[in-house]
Amino acid sequence: MIVEPLAIPDVKRLRPVVHGDARGFFLETFRADVFAAAGLPTEWAQDNHSRSTRGVLRGLHYQLVHPQGKLVRVARGRVFDVAVDLRRSSPTFGRWVGVELTDATLEMLWIPPGFAHGFLVLSDVADFLYKCTTPWDRASDRALRWDDPEVGIRWPLQGQAPTLSPRDAAAPGLKAAELFP
Repeated sequence: MIVEPLAIPDVKRLRPVVHGDARGFFLETFRADVFAAAGLPTEWAQDNHSRSTRGVLRGLHYQLVHPQGKLVRVARGRVFDVAVDLRRSSPTFGRWVGVELTDATLEMLWIPPGFAHGFLVLSDVADFLYKCTTPWDRASDRALRWDDPEVGIRWPLQGQAPTLSPRDAAAPGLKAAELFP
């Protein structure tokens, strides 16, 4: 597995070795020794699976008191995945990084605690899988506005408005959000 830092170095793209033939493919999505050598978590508290349709934008979500690190991947379809640094003490505070994740490349993204995370579905349907370092905690759960001009995420919307949950549509921008130290 190749682990490479992105423009925000704490966020990492993981490129698994895919072994394919006429029968299909095989790959490792997690291996403790490889993750430990790359400085990534080797213990997970929760696995999640969501299915969404084209144009659905989920996020930007984070947990304030019990921050989650997330290892995300797409099992079916294609998404534009985004991480926003919400750590006030970080040199990349308020910056974002986005990558396309697909079932064709099977790449994964590591989003460390202290980041907001979200994704936009680019295919007709997407199955999105993610491992979390801490369990979901309703009292700690927060959202950041997906289209905050201060953050300036360039979502590939192609002129279409995204489908949002009421909570995500009402989320505060960076200036009003509760942030990490």
